Amino acid sequence: MSSFVNHPEMDPGKLRALNTDALAYVGDAVYELAVRQRILLSGVSRADRLHKTGTGYVRAEAQADVCRRIYEELTEPEQAMVRRFRNHKYHSKAKHADPMTYKWATAFEALAGYLYLAGEEQRLAWLFERAFALLESAEEQEQIR
Repeated sequence: MSSFVNHPEMDPGKLRALNTDALAYVGDAVYELAVRQRILLSGVSRADRLHKTGTGYVRAEAQADVCRRIYEELTEPEQAMVRRFRNHKYHSKAKHADPMTYKWATAFEALAGYLYLAGEEQRLAWLFERAFALLESAEEQEQIR
């Protein structure tokens, strides 16, 4: 995965001071762009198929499932961040997910936002590739049934 936009790494002190909502806000955008890029590169080009395919990657249940499944593969500092993000008190409510799913999904997005803003492109690429592999494998298994 290549960098979406060249940007200077954020000052570590300022980055640590950002709250979960701010990191998830950035992570959501970065992940959405990576998903769209992956879908287009797979050959899907019709608008209705683009949207339907993308939904499988970005819905809260999918992000929460990925975050739970890769948790043990994360570094200790990343696990600590996920715990912090997951335990954050949320001021908004999920429209289509239960509160625990919403917390795990937001933790996934916040971790992506943190990695992006920290300039940790290789780790961000790993995170997204693992997510894609898990979600695409689950989709294949569903099609077999």
